[in-house]
Amino acid sequence: MELKLPDKVRDFMSTVSRSGYEIYAVGGSVRDLLLGRNTADTARWDFTTNATPQQIQEIFPDSFYDNTFGTVGVKIKSKKGETEEIYEITTYRKEGKYSDRRHPDEVVWGRTIEEDLARRDLTINAIALSYSHEKKSSSKSYRVVGEENIRLVDYFGGREDLRQGIIRAVGNPEDRFAEDALRMLRAVRFAVTLQFTIEEKTFDAIRENAVLLEKISGERIREEMVKILSSDYPADGIKLLYNAGLLEYILPELVKGVGIRQPGHHIHDVFTHSVESLRYCKNPAWLVRLATLIHDIGKPVAYKELDGKPTFYNHEVVGAAIAKSIAQRWHLSRQEREKLYILVRWHMFTVSELLTDAAIRRFIRRVGPENTADMLDLRIGDRLGSGSRETSWRLEKFKQRIIEVQKHTPSVNDLAVDGHDVMRVLGTPPGPKVGEILNKLFAEIMENPAKNKREYLLSRIRGISN
Repeated sequence: MELKLPDKVRDFMSTVSRSGYEIYAVGGSVRDLLLGRNTADTARWDFTTNATPQQIQEIFPDSFYDNTFGTVGVKIKSKKGETEEIYEITTYRKEGKYSDRRHPDEVVWGRTIEEDLARRDLTINAIALSYSHEKKSSSKSYRVVGEENIRLVDYFGGREDLRQGIIRAVGNPEDRFAEDALRMLRAVRFAVTLQFTIEEKTFDAIRENAVLLEKISGERIREEMVKILSSDYPADGIKLLYNAGLLEYILPELVKGVGIRQPGHHIHDVFTHSVESLRYCKNPAWLVRLATLIHDIGKPVAYKELDGKPTFYNHEVVGAAIAKSIAQRWHLSRQEREKLYILVRWHMFTVSELLTDAAIRRFIRRVGPENTADMLDLRIGDRLGSGSRETSWRLEKFKQRIIEVQKHTPSVNDLAVDGHDVMRVLGTPPGPKVGEILNKLFAEIMENPAKNKREYLLSRIRGISN
């Protein structure tokens, strides 16, 4: 096997080895290097060693250490002396019980690399690259062609699992998932992003232990879901989460759509339609993909039958409230929460050729100019996920009219009156009330730009203020 380490990585490992300690590169960078990915020079590199944090800091005086997990951050400098990146190096660990299914009750320094790798989640993440000037080797190490002092260490068959495209837990999968339930979600994420297959015993253990995901915080779930939604195959990820029994603990509101039939042009039940809409959403932004996935999440709640046919009146209003709950559960930022709400709340917009310019402006105002393209991407995913064609002449005309209307859409600054006029007419000092009145006047001219006349607006100021 021939691998090429970045010079910075080799120099770093050499420095630790020459100081008399063992040093191994571990984690995602090793995995990606073995997969032949061209990210070796920019990927985050993690290392493990038998040196204690204090000994590491003696080797790298400019490093920092402020945690209980034995991880030291080492600043890697450029030729100009500037910090380019941080290498994290952690003392071998041997963990005990995980009472809360999230964190080890205690972290104990391990004695060997095998102990350290044995605590990791998946075999493909339990491969290490050693660097030693003494050229030591074990029965589980392999020579790396072109790297005289580097050997590949693989105690759990990760190299072969990479070759075969298999996701397998290290050791007993029941034990690994009982220690940290998030590992189940990580297994799905790696299966999706790498397009691998989850090994049977590992998959069965996920289904058996899915309920443990209730112990995991919304932030940690969000981090994994963002990676799944950002992948090349997000819809496959959602289906795999469902088949593994995990989705009901991540998005239970979405699972309620299973088996709920839809009328008209729809060819799928609500759940399948939602997943297929995600599949066809061309927007790469994870938040837009999430909105596409959950745009009909209010349908199971709004479901009623009328003359034997299913109806979902106001499901977008119900769905927007559910979207807000999901956003809070996942601890999204305020901006992310607002955008998710908007995309779900207003996804039922009309694209009739009979719409007036005022109606188009209302759509833009509700959605926000910055969200119109994302909303249209959601609509196209929605159409394709229903079994319809990607677009129609009405939708294409609607897109064009959005562009045209925005060229002529005024702002508050374009009003024929200003704040000084408001203060003069009402005899009021500067304050929030002035802005409120200007916004109300602006709303009127958005409906009918012809009303943007000074005489008319001056006459309206006093009436609006009452």
